[in-house]
Amino acid sequence: MTEKKWVYLFSEVNQAEAYVGGDWDKVRGLLGGKGANLADMSRIGVPVPPGFTVTTEACNEYSANGKFPDGMWDQMLAGLSEVEKEAGKKFGDSKNPLLVSCRSGAKFSMPGMMDTVLNIGLNDETAKGMVELTGNERFVYDSYRRLIQMFGSVVLEIPDEAFENPMDSFKESKGYKLDTEMTASDLKELTKIFKDVVKSEKGFDFPQDPLEQMRLATQAVFRSWNGKRAVDYRRAERIPDNLGTAVNIVTMVFGNMGDDSGTGVAFTRNPVDGTNKMFGEYLLNAQGEDVVAGIRNTNKIESLEKVMPDVYKQFMDITHKLEKHYRDMQDVEFTIEHGKLWMLQTRSGKRTARSAVAIAVQMVNEGLINKETALQRVTTKQVDALLHPQFDPNKIKKIEAFASGVNASPGAAVGRIYFDADKVVEMKEKENQDCIMVRPFTKPDDVHGMLSAKGILTSEGGATSHAAVVARQFGVPCVVGASAIKIDLDKRVLTCGDLTLHEGDWISVDGNTGKAYVGKIDVVVPDLEEMKDLTTLLSWADEISDIEVWANADYPRDARRARSFGAKGIGLCRTEHMFFEVERLPIVQKMILAKNSEDRTAALNELLPHQRSDFDGLFEAMTGYPVIIRLIDPPLHEFLPNAEDLKEQIITKRIEKISDYVNGKAIDKELVNLEKMLKEVELRHESNPMMGLRGVRLSIVMPEIVEMQVRAIFEAACDVKLRGFEPRPEIMIPLTGHVNELKRIQPRLIEIAKQVMAEKKVEVEYLFGTMIEIPRAAVTAGEIAEVAEFFSFGTNDLTQMTFGYSRDDAERSFLVKYVEEGILPENPFQVIDRNGVGKLMQIAIQDGRASRPDLKVGICGEHGGDPKSIEWCHIIGNDYVSCSPFRVPVARLAAAQAKLDFPNPEARKNIKK
Repeated sequence: MTEKKWVYLFSEVNQAEAYVGGDWDKVRGLLGGKGANLADMSRIGVPVPPGFTVTTEACNEYSANGKFPDGMWDQMLAGLSEVEKEAGKKFGDSKNPLLVSCRSGAKFSMPGMMDTVLNIGLNDETAKGMVELTGNERFVYDSYRRLIQMFGSVVLEIPDEAFENPMDSFKESKGYKLDTEMTASDLKELTKIFKDVVKSEKGFDFPQDPLEQMRLATQAVFRSWNGKRAVDYRRAERIPDNLGTAVNIVTMVFGNMGDDSGTGVAFTRNPVDGTNKMFGEYLLNAQGEDVVAGIRNTNKIESLEKVMPDVYKQFMDITHKLEKHYRDMQDVEFTIEHGKLWMLQTRSGKRTARSAVAIAVQMVNEGLINKETALQRVTTKQVDALLHPQFDPNKIKKIEAFASGVNASPGAAVGRIYFDADKVVEMKEKENQDCIMVRPFTKPDDVHGMLSAKGILTSEGGATSHAAVVARQFGVPCVVGASAIKIDLDKRVLTCGDLTLHEGDWISVDGNTGKAYVGKIDVVVPDLEEMKDLTTLLSWADEISDIEVWANADYPRDARRARSFGAKGIGLCRTEHMFFEVERLPIVQKMILAKNSEDRTAALNELLPHQRSDFDGLFEAMTGYPVIIRLIDPPLHEFLPNAEDLKEQIITKRIEKISDYVNGKAIDKELVNLEKMLKEVELRHESNPMMGLRGVRLSIVMPEIVEMQVRAIFEAACDVKLRGFEPRPEIMIPLTGHVNELKRIQPRLIEIAKQVMAEKKVEVEYLFGTMIEIPRAAVTAGEIAEVAEFFSFGTNDLTQMTFGYSRDDAERSFLVKYVEEGILPENPFQVIDRNGVGKLMQIAIQDGRASRPDLKVGICGEHGGDPKSIEWCHIIGNDYVSCSPFRVPVARLAAAQAKLDFPNPEARKNIKK
């Protein structure tokens, strides 16, 4: 039996491909993104240091059993032997030592979330040998102290401060500001200090055996897959927990060997705004962590052309080659050792929403990718982020910023400042505060705070630092390297010149300009029409998708906004919202309290002109597109005063008037009216009003209300048609549970519609349909479709009634716990429950179209803007989804992505659970 292969040399990438059947996505799953790309770069002739990858399968075995799988360590030793031959050095040799790095690498990039250890193989003996070999004692002991610090922190889990504090004290005692000012003897002494830290913290000496260093570092990288920051990141990005991480053992090349050496990170296009220009930073005489951690101020990549012109040209040629090879913007890490360029990593670069859209459109225009690929490259989260509010430009130009830095991740953030990640999470979760996380620089351990923060401000770091990369990934506005600010973490204050800000003070951070302001600044909504790349991308989405995107809108202004965002109709206009306006509510209440049909009709006649005016504006704004108007839906008690409030007012009024009663004066009319109102409210009390007299039931009991509404709808439609517009009213009867309810009310409403059109001498195109929001309606949809001409799923109520959950109560009490503990995979009020609610929807569509083949079907619950729910609607055959105007662009992209994942009717049958 052939031994399972756990380790692949970079040169064995073809074997890895053969093992997974030639699927490159599966190669990335096996070797991780970093390992797969290092091997691939080697294959296409890019200079990569020799190395090998331990597979993600080995990580999963380790996670399951707590030990290396059988044969893995022997395969690592065999791989190390091959690397020694290729590098011409020997691991652990005192004369010509090989040093390696141990790096994580999952299938999906998780910047900074897992662990890395550099300079493995250094010990007291190999350090002496390297000094002899290189003649550079400073470089050797700089590398040795870094190994002890990283190994101590990552592998031995010693707090960072245990190393940082003595190092800061040492530099202060010498009068140094920068690490590069330390001499060889300084670094030798610091190495000894760091060894003492290990002994003090752990009770044993720093391991001198290079193989033991490599073994323990490999274990640490495997463990880091399940570390808190990695798990937090995966939760945010919905990355599965069972993928595991690979481990890459790579020959060390050194950027800290002098001024002819260096290290850097770069993006082949600008990850902030998408400009087609190299974007990166480097440091001379440094190792990679110095750039990524943001602890030293960096140089822009363009200046490398003057310092090392030949290296710069080679670098530009290689990165251009990589971008063409992978057909995507690349994030690369590189090291220059004595003038020789080595590429240490390439991966698809994390980018802002603006950059993602710009690059996708650019690459289609350049012929690198097609429209379908472009649509899959941009996430719905990124489109959502693009439409987030920005600072009002007219107001912000009048305000002076207190600090400026690098505009690392765009957007407007307003919040209270807090100085550590745990505090940010605490204030967000317990106090529901908007928080700005302020730090000298961020570390991977801060990721939970970054995810909870509205914005990030750091005093150190550059555009490729940890804070910048992670903030861009999650769409968090971020300003880094604001060097004028000083942060005292002990006193919890920020100072900048004469300004002092304490924890909890308000600031505003502008990730577009890199500026920070004291206090709260107003924000405005961006104009979609000014985002040319996004409008182009969404036009491609509309070409591809099978379902249209409509909007929920109650007023003409909402309809105009929805249309400007690309909505092709109004899927829900809630007429009751119009009743709540101040001048109308008294008339509504008079109508509700009427003692007979005549009085009720008189009150409704007062409301009719108001309703007609509302519909007139909607039809004009949406000319040519359908407008679904839901007839009155909520229970009548919502339009009446609260009984407890009335009782309180009555008691107060009685106390005020008690002397009047004693003296036999006239009864107070206001008090009498209050008492009458209370009596009426109590008469209409229902134990469960949301399942009581509402929707179609109210229409049957008090038909005058919907008769007035339908008359107003059709009078408005006819008037608009006569002005040259194309109104398309579709009237929706809510809360149908039995076909006989529709049979009772719908013919009378159709009769009114025809009567109005005859009066106005004009015909308009119209439909009558119903809302499917009761499980019985879904399972008897075949009967209901014989009467209704369209269905619209009201998934808010359908979810409540299917689960038996009161939404407000559930979300306040137990629903969060259910999701956190895995009882429910997701909040069913945010994402459609496919196996329950979704199944009812599917049954309703199938049975409904069996009765009426041309039945039009949509969704107007809040799920209409959720990408996963939109995918389900595509799978089961909806014609449209309707959502809030601001979510229309997101829904347009989600609809296209659903089509790309399920491209034909046969694929739709393979329903994802």
